[in-house]
Amino acid sequence: CVLLNLLHFIYVIILSITYIFSILMEKKQIYRCPICGNVVELVYVGGGTLVCCGQPMLLEEVKKSEEGNEKHLPVVNVNGNEVSVKVGSIPHPMTEEHFIQWIECMVGENVYKKELKPNEAAEAVFMVEGDTSNMIVRAYCNIHGLWQA
Repeated sequence: CVLLNLLHFIYVIILSITYIFSILMEKKQIYRCPICGNVVELVYVGGGTLVCCGQPMLLEEVKKSEEGNEKHLPVVNVNGNEVSVKVGSIPHPMTEEHFIQWIECMVGENVYKKELKPNEAAEAVFMVEGDTSNMIVRAYCNIHGLWQA
């Protein structure tokens, strides 16, 4: 009976974590205009189609690994409540033409974000609250799109 209760408890926790992540991901969708390159981050998903330059905006699919991940995939280091992120195991270029626009860390319902400019290092340090074991870290490259660790 105790084992059954424990298994049920673990199941409920897993469902809760999955639900929170699905809400975060639905809230945090990224769209890009195929014409001018404008980027929109949704706070909440509603009905309708996002349009820019007379064209529907494209939902950015999250990349977790593929060619180019050595310069785009966030590398995360956690030390207590300090989360350090460097984009790429090889430093990402940060030129006017090609750079990481932002780094984002989601812990539970909290979202931490650092916006970057060309010639800055593609890295961030966040002081976070909550359990980091299920955090999501994303980075957005102006050319190659959305990447997630």
